[in-house]
Amino acid sequence: MTASAYPGAELGLPERGAGSLATFPRRLVAVFIDWIACTAIALAILGVPWGGLAGVDTLLPLGIFFAENLLLVSTAGTTLGHGLLGMRVHRIEALRGGQPGMPGLRSGLIRAALLCLLIPAFIINRHGQGLHDRAAGTLLLRSR
Repeated sequence: MTASAYPGAELGLPERGAGSLATFPRRLVAVFIDWIACTAIALAILGVPWGGLAGVDTLLPLGIFFAENLLLVSTAGTTLGHGLLGMRVHRIEALRGGQPGMPGLRSGLIRAALLCLLIPAFIINRHGQGLHDRAAGTLLLRSR
């Protein structure tokens, strides 16, 4: 097997622009935006104390982050961070001629749960897919 000219070439994706694989730095910034937004919701709306190190309150931002990823990726294919940075989650089958559409609840649940563990997002393959995307059967592509 020969090495691809660029990540995503074997999948028939363009090298740059809309439809190309989202780069790791872009993905990382999107997760950071999502985390900041979820933490702000926990602080402002739910009254979670800033800097708390113990108790159930410290898990509320993570719960909101999970819910955001599950609901938005399952239904719209994008989170707040993805949308701001021009990315969208796609099912791999849709790219290979399968049924088009959003990732769906099953893929969204797998992806969100593994993303909350953080480590799977850093275990990437030659296509830039984190372990959470591989397990969910999804790819994060640029939408613009």
